[in-house]
Amino acid sequence: MNKFGKLLGCQGRFLIAKQIAFTLLLYPVIAMGDTYQRGQHIEPAYEGWRPNADGTFSFMFGYMNLNWAEEPDINIGEGNFFSPGEEDRGQPTHFLPRRNRFTFEVQVPADWGDRELVWTLNVNGTERKAYATLKPDYLVDNMVIASETGSLGAGTSSPESRANIPPRLELQGEAVRTTRIGESITLYTEVVDDGLPIPKRESTISENELTRNMLQPPNRVTVDKINGLFLSWNKYRGPGNVTFDPPMPKPWEDTRASSNSPWGEHWLPPEIPADGIYEVTATFDEPGTYILWGRADDGGLYHDGYVTINVVP
Repeated sequence: MNKFGKLLGCQGRFLIAKQIAFTLLLYPVIAMGDTYQRGQHIEPAYEGWRPNADGTFSFMFGYMNLNWAEEPDINIGEGNFFSPGEEDRGQPTHFLPRRNRFTFEVQVPADWGDRELVWTLNVNGTERKAYATLKPDYLVDNMVIASETGSLGAGTSSPESRANIPPRLELQGEAVRTTRIGESITLYTEVVDDGLPIPKRESTISENELTRNMLQPPNRVTVDKINGLFLSWNKYRGPGNVTFDPPMPKPWEDTRASSNSPWGEHWLPPEIPADGIYEVTATFDEPGTYILWGRADDGGLYHDGYVTINVVP
């Protein structure tokens, strides 16, 4: 090949490399092409059921908010209700972004039989329903929860996961409290855990470890969650905004690398207080009645708690 041919070959390879680099730069934009910040609907999700010691059953629900930024508030009524029977079954009226699994449970009697319980949501003009039944295929145990939330890979198990028991959350003080707009209220929450599953990471990380993690490709076909104990308080119901200090880890599947979420690639479990009691303040910007939802999560299993706050002007 003459010099001219070699030059064209080099230029061709350069142009191809340039094209590939340009495509890779555009890939995040292309990948986000089917995702939205606002304006989309919410899919209610029936996660399954589990039996209770008294013979009753608990239907487990979550949801998929198709928005990354919008957190709709949908009051109990035409846009957020259960049927048949009581419309209000303890479901949230405030919806966090993206996928939220096993968010709440509805207890039904021992003689429920083959009836259906339907949760209906109408958000941004789109109505969606989730249908709960006691069909055997929907039976849930601790291993299913750990697998579905990403603590385990699809179809996998481990001795430590089988031995794991949920953490225990206990809010110190009254279950109903009063505060004023702009005045913070302090929540003291004790969390007790068995140390399982073994955390995948410590609360700190070296620069070399961070670089190595950043260069590793995804190693699962399912959602991946970093095991480690954390507490998260969030608004569950209420008219206005609630600000928590310090900021809490997200209980929803924010898979972005830098997010404060156990589903984020570089998330580090927060340090556990020596006495097991977490201190967090909540501040409200509008009057009204709020329900705050606390979740203690060890990566595989969880325990929830609630507190009602009456906010006056």
